[in-house]
Amino acid sequence: MRFRVIRVCELSFLFSGMSIAMAQQQPIGTVGVQDATVAGALEVSNGRAVLVGNTTVTARDRTAEIELKRGGTVRVCATTGLHVTGGAGVGGTIPLMLAMDRGAIEVQMPATTRDVVTTPDLRFTIRGDGPLDLQLRVTRNGDTCVENRGTKAPVLNVADQFGEASYELKSGQHVLFEHGSLKEVVDHESSACGCPPEPTMSVADALLNPGGGGEKTAAEQHPFPAAVSAGLAPAAVPQASAGATHTQVTAALNSGDGEDTLAATKANEASGATKSAAAATTGQTAPDPAKSSKNPFRAVGRFFKRVFGGR
Repeated sequence: MRFRVIRVCELSFLFSGMSIAMAQQQPIGTVGVQDATVAGALEVSNGRAVLVGNTTVTARDRTAEIELKRGGTVRVCATTGLHVTGGAGVGGTIPLMLAMDRGAIEVQMPATTRDVVTTPDLRFTIRGDGPLDLQLRVTRNGDTCVENRGTKAPVLNVADQFGEASYELKSGQHVLFEHGSLKEVVDHESSACGCPPEPTMSVADALLNPGGGGEKTAAEQHPFPAAVSAGLAPAAVPQASAGATHTQVTAALNSGDGEDTLAATKANEASGATKSAAAATTGQTAPDPAKSSKNPFRAVGRFFKRVFGGR
């Protein structure tokens, strides 16, 4: 049995060749480090991770957007993990393989026939070069929602990862492969396949301001009657109903003048007459007023008794 002795010069040549190969790897794109966790071959520059070679981008609690070097973007929806691999570039365009286990992505880029998108059950290849606008979502049970958006989108060939079945996804087509099977296809799917709408405020803001973030009027901030007492909202004036007569009576009572007491008594009588007229208009019977409060002579007599000390 013969063994080959590797000299130091050969090892040096081997490592130099690997270094040259790594140096020749072109960057795939960049993603903000505040939006995603990135693992694999990367560099960090100005708060953005530069993706090189084989990397995994896992979005945080919001969508992470990968800006591709070739042009276009890949939006990795919240909590989704996407494996991004770049191949050998031809003519300055790096072919991409995008692999996703579960979650959702939105791909908008000039696609080539060398690009591939995979899920645990399906493999998507591009029939021809063209503007790709692809939305893809994979649920826990394997349901795969796909929308090949745009009238000029390239035709996608969908193949089964573990079989020989295939499906042709044309431009503008929106389908659902139930459980990731090409034999259980909902040809006219209506649910969205891309990223769900993001909340307009954070959880902390929602707890501090449960009523929303819009500006409130003074009346909303200080509801009646607090708003009226603070001068932030005008007091409401009662409106007269049709066919009814309303009389406003103002009387000042002074304990030292009998004429004032008599005026107040007459004002009460006028108010009672007005109520009777209103009741007659509406067809209702007004209650009889108490005789003790409507006799002006008894009121005058009580007044003089208090003045002169009569019994």
